[in-house]
Amino acid sequence: MKAESIALLIQAHDRAGVLFQLTRTIATHGANISSVDIVKRQTHAACVYLELRDVTAVDAIIRDLRALEVVTSVDSLDPLLKVYGKRIIIIGGGAQVGQVALGAISEADRHNLRGERISVDTIALVGEEDIAAAVRSVALLPRAKVLVMAGAIMGGDITRAVQEIKGQGITVLSLNMAGTVPEAADLIVSDPVQAGVMAVMAAADTANFDITLQRSRRY
Repeated sequence: MKAESIALLIQAHDRAGVLFQLTRTIATHGANISSVDIVKRQTHAACVYLELRDVTAVDAIIRDLRALEVVTSVDSLDPLLKVYGKRIIIIGGGAQVGQVALGAISEADRHNLRGERISVDTIALVGEEDIAAAVRSVALLPRAKVLVMAGAIMGGDITRAVQEIKGQGITVLSLNMAGTVPEAADLIVSDPVQAGVMAVMAAADTANFDITLQRSRRY
């Protein structure tokens, strides 16, 4: 039987041990949990979102989850990777972030019309500590594939944060700015709009662009 990826939205009683009961039931069917989030909490009730992979018996998992005393409902959804797709994250100063987003959104639209799914997230920040914390958190964001550092000057702990998330599989593009961040990035692009375009091309399966052939280059 062919394995597939699914998402489940589970309404359950809010009490100790609920998550354990859910994950134990899923494990008995050999499915692997790739993402979990408590999306809504009310008095005595909680809503748990789970993404599963290697699922060979969807109906059986849903049936056994519904049979749990702590569960009130189970709905099957499309995984967020299918709905919102890969994520491009843009961090830096407001003016630069806006211009990078302009290029990224325009390019994402072109690929999404061809069946791709790419979304763009931005946050305008100032200060080494705040930016470094945001960069490190990118590796924790579901579906994040490419980070664009959009600013005028960045270095110090921000550079160390960039190096860390590269080691965790995130591709990093940087504007051609002052500081040491460009030296740590996979690709340096002077024009912010073009940086957004190239970030999407690096993530898209529908683009003929191999980031491994461009590493450490400046444009």
